[in-house]
Amino acid sequence: MAVVLAYTFLAYLALPALWTHHEHQKKLANLPMVTRTAQGIPGDPINVGLVGDDKDVLCAMAAAGWFPADPVTLRSSIEIAGSVLLDRPYRDAPVSPLFYLGRREDLAFEKPDGNSPDHRHHVRFWKVLDKGDEQRPVWLGAVTYDRSVGVSHYTGAITHHIGADIDAERLLLTTDLEAAGMVDAKYQVTGIGPTMTGRNGGGDPYYTDGEVWILRLVVACQKRTGPATVIPSPSATEIKDQIWHGIADALAK
Repeated sequence: MAVVLAYTFLAYLALPALWTHHEHQKKLANLPMVTRTAQGIPGDPINVGLVGDDKDVLCAMAAAGWFPADPVTLRSSIEIAGSVLLDRPYRDAPVSPLFYLGRREDLAFEKPDGNSPDHRHHVRFWKVLDKGDEQRPVWLGAVTYDRSVGVSHYTGAITHHIGADIDAERLLLTTDLEAAGMVDAKYQVTGIGPTMTGRNGGGDPYYTDGEVWILRLVVACQKRTGPATVIPSPSATEIKDQIWHGIADALAK
């Protein structure tokens, strides 16, 4: 019993508290870090963020090769169905809505992977702060990889199934933005925490180190010539991340 109590204290109280950090964006500390479906089912976790106004975000994503997703309409639904069936590209195919803080995404982008939209990288963003610690708007997002089309394990509705390694998608997006010279600085804040057996709104499994990488975008699309500045996390978080990388490698096998 003593061992069980000690484990419970460490795993669920002491260590999560030690790893929690929002010093670079204090107003994010009390926000939820999981989206919701229209039915209220927990959806994709928040794992990425941007600092910049609407024009900064749109310019940066375009420079990085990510396309704005079409709104969900009858016409776009028919087009994406035809694209999947005929295996033809649809680079700005619509994404199904997710909800955060009671509203659907403000912006959505995708990056094609092959010819058919049943495989694609995509991200949804919500503006959560008009002025963060850097006196610029802050956006939180959920970036995932659509690996196939199928039916939801929870509702039976037709949906995309995501890849389990959502940290890999976060890395892809951040790498694309940095390579395009659109990132001035980057840092971490705490998301949902280390998760090995997560499930999204369609019942798809995922795993993550539970961190949110925040990217401070360049102003007015003025491309940065050097690498982005990395603002370090607390030592406890960096140690946790090193341990997690070993766990993630094992999960990927």
